[in-house]
Amino acid sequence: MTHTARIAVIGAGAWGTALALQAARAGAEVSLWARNPAAMSAGRVMPRLPGYALPSGIAVSDVMPRQADLILLACPMQHLRVTARNVPPCAPMIACCKGIEQATGLMPLQVLGELFPHSVLGVLSGPNFAHEIATGQPAAAVLASADRTQARRLADLLTTPAFRLYASDDPTGVQLGGAAKNVIAIAAGAAIGAKLGENARAALITRSIAELSRLSHALGGRPETLSGLAGIGDLLLTCTGAASRNYRLGLAIGQGTPAQQAADALEGVAEGRATAPALLQLARQHGVSTPVIATVTSLLAGTIDMDDASQLLLSRPVGHEFA
Repeated sequence: MTHTARIAVIGAGAWGTALALQAARAGAEVSLWARNPAAMSAGRVMPRLPGYALPSGIAVSDVMPRQADLILLACPMQHLRVTARNVPPCAPMIACCKGIEQATGLMPLQVLGELFPHSVLGVLSGPNFAHEIATGQPAAAVLASADRTQARRLADLLTTPAFRLYASDDPTGVQLGGAAKNVIAIAAGAAIGAKLGENARAALITRSIAELSRLSHALGGRPETLSGLAGIGDLLLTCTGAASRNYRLGLAIGQGTPAQQAADALEGVAEGRATAPALLQLARQHGVSTPVIATVTSLLAGTIDMDDASQLLLSRPVGHEFA
């Protein structure tokens, strides 16, 4: 008799709710941990993902799971540590958040590794908007763990024909791509908001991949991972899609709105705000030049304006493309 996988999703925001729907679509028995399950409407709709009713087979609760085959941690990066420390380590744990912990400069699996040194850990990332995953539209992502066989086994628990979940054994590169894409999306939005043109946006995205490849290599990841779903795939989506909060933040800044005011106007968190300074510090610790990330960090801090940002990037020496 085939065992029905038990998947616990921690976090009932838009992404966590979408992952719960996908897990149910994959045939799993699903539990969704919500800080406030009473916020779910009578029609079983979670407030952060309106318009998508949860099937009755998804159990919504504020009690942490004690039995599962897979745990998906879908809380914001800056809340990962405080949320995860309350999760019983009863199954492999997959970080489904993107970013760097601002207080420590650690990536998701480094945070989880401190809390659960003996658990199987992985990270899920890729070009995925929650509302499209919720409806079952075609998409692809990558699940990375130190053991490629383990990564493939865990990915199979969530994979369906319309949600193609590839396996990777480069969690460092996957985490870096997931973190950095939010920062680069702010830059791309700012370029469009300031009417610098599509050429400028394409150049920003492409040169960002170059600096991320250098940083990935310095951190022990593989530069080619940045050419995959967690790198260029996520960048293409986040830097061009109007549903991206980070892109919309950059767009408003490029149009002249102060960064804090632009962030306050968003529904939800633009993770790139917290990630930019943490990522810049990480790059400097490893002696890696990241001019796009540095410029976005200064722009968010309000120490430069869009004219300064353009001048900083356009005045850089032009060398060999792959030097």
